[in-house]
Amino acid sequence: MAGDMSDAKFLTVAEVAAMMRVSKMTVYRLVHNGDLPAVRVGRSFRVVEDDVNDYLRNSFYNAG
Repeated sequence: MAGDMSDAKFLTVAEVAAMMRVSKMTVYRLVHNGDLPAVRVGRSFRVVEDDVNDYLRNSFYNAG
């Protein structure tokens, strides 16, 4: 994650949950388990939108 972060779009946990169609608790679990990188700002977390897209892209699997 090194480099220029000035163009990064940071999302709240609620925005990530809405984007992924899951609960906020699921997003918190992903962050705390290290599956989804996040930055702590005070008492809340912010997640880079590209990291959410990468997580979703890498989570696909074939069922059946």
